[in-house]
Amino acid sequence: MEQNNFTKKCKDLRKTILKIISESKASHIGSMFSCLDIITYLYYKEMNFSKENYLFPERDRFILSKGHASLVIYSILEDLGILSKETLLSYYKDGGELIGHLDHKIKGVEVSTGALGHGLAMAAGIALGNKLNKVNSKTYCLIGDGECNEGSIWESLMFISEKELKNLIIIIDANKLQAYDYCETILSNKKLTEMLKAINLNYYEIDGHNFSEIKNTFHKIKNNQNKKANIIFARTIKGKGVSYMENKLEWHYKSPKENELKQALEELK
Repeated sequence: MEQNNFTKKCKDLRKTILKIISESKASHIGSMFSCLDIITYLYYKEMNFSKENYLFPERDRFILSKGHASLVIYSILEDLGILSKETLLSYYKDGGELIGHLDHKIKGVEVSTGALGHGLAMAAGIALGNKLNKVNSKTYCLIGDGECNEGSIWESLMFISEKELKNLIIIIDANKLQAYDYCETILSNKKLTEMLKAINLNYYEIDGHNFSEIKNTFHKIKNNQNKKANIIFARTIKGKGVSYMENKLEWHYKSPKENELKQALEELK
């Protein structure tokens, strides 16, 4: 898929998510839109994952540690033909299959996540198991920058560094906002990036909405000859793609009203 096609695909996914969130009165749309571009690139270009092979042991695996952004994964799984449209539209509704956080009982979902700090540990375990069993697959794990305040993240990073999990790629969705404030006021980005660089992994910083940078970084990872795991610090924008949502804390919680939905869909034409 070329860059223009990625841009169109991401707009289409954002429109789908907007409509579902508006109808279900769910939340976390800002968190979804910050990580959507890089997750879309993974599923449609980078990962060995499809409707035909999503149960194969050799498939690549994606772990969304910030499980409140679940609708990004559910929308992609529906677009890939793994989930039905009916299932997708049941998101966050009484009696529906899809709950607000990621659920491993849903086809195509690797693990349940939502309690922050745990997804990376599970991804490390999967990557280690595949390394020991000589399974030729990669594990990708996306965590939030606010989530990096969890001590379990640092326990996992030390373990990952020690075990030389080259088959693991960690992506930090650095959208600069967490539940109640800017990350900078809680743990500065400078401190965070210094700590990440010191953990002895292959470290990259990119614009998480720039498909050329995303593509080039994954190309570098493929060609890297050392045994280290990889970590990508992706600078992103909370609410990316909808002007009134961008960098606004309240869109961690709100769902768009009818007039807001109309404006957002117009912007995404």
